[in-house]
Parts: sequence; structure tokens; C-alpha cells
Amino acid sequence: MKTIYTARTKTTGGRKGHAKSIDDGPIDMNLSVPKAMGGDDGDGANPEQFFGAAYSACFGGAVELVARQHNVDIGEDFFVEAHVSIGKTEEDDLQLAVILDTYLPNVNDKSVGEKIVNKAHEICPFSRATRDNIDITLNLLLDE
Repeated sequence: MKTIYTARTKTTGGRKGHAKSIDDGPIDMNLSVPKAMGGDDGDGANPEQFFGAAYSACFGGAVELVARQHNVDIGEDFFVEAHVSIGKTEEDDLQLAVILDTYLPNVNDKSVGEKIVNKAHEICPFSRATRDNIDITLNLLLDE
């Protein structure tokens, strides 16, 4: 791989600690453990929220790229919403699962929307990194 960019982030204290981006500082926040995982549900973010934000942003970029390559106007208000779940496998190991809901407001043809979302899943770096490692569900949201 020829590196284009490297982000550096440091977390102290694990899930109850503090995360900060090292080079330029836009991430500088406390972390909290959700009540569902035995925490106090404090005012901080958690790794699943970070992962969801990062994955949905990256996937959205892939959606834009695919749409542009196929001359499809997806609309400026398109979005990708990530639902990141953490659970246990049959072996009692922790595991992630992700649902990506993609809304393309200017795409009225379901088959066109599905092609864009599926192709984005093929090229998105986060999708490629998680392929065959976690369950990913892709949903295309349509206006009724």
C-alpha cells in the first residue's frame, strides 16, 4: 500500500478514558461506557459511536464517488446512517455488527440506488477492512 494519509489518535484509560487526535486536535473528548455494557452512560462517546461515524462518513464518500462515476445525481442531502452493535458470539467473544442505511434523495429508481450502494460497499475502505469479519447489512432508504 502506498500511504496517502495517516491519522494519529491516542486514547488513555480504555473505554472510560479520553481520546485525542494527536496531530491537529479536532478529536479531544472523554469516553464513557454505555449502561447496557455495565457503565454509567456518562457524557463521553464510545468506540462504537466513533466507528459508526467513521464508517458512515467513509461509506458516504464511496457512495458519492460511485454516483459521480456513473453520472447519477444523488442529491446534496444524501446520508448514511450507521447502526453499530456489539454483542457476543456463541463462543462468548465480543463481536460487532453494522447496519448502513443509505438515503439517496434524488434517486427514484430502486435498482440504480442498489447498484450505487452495492458498488460503494465494494470500494469503501471500511467495508473492505471489515469484509468477512463482521455482519454488514446494507439498506437503501426510499421515499414513499
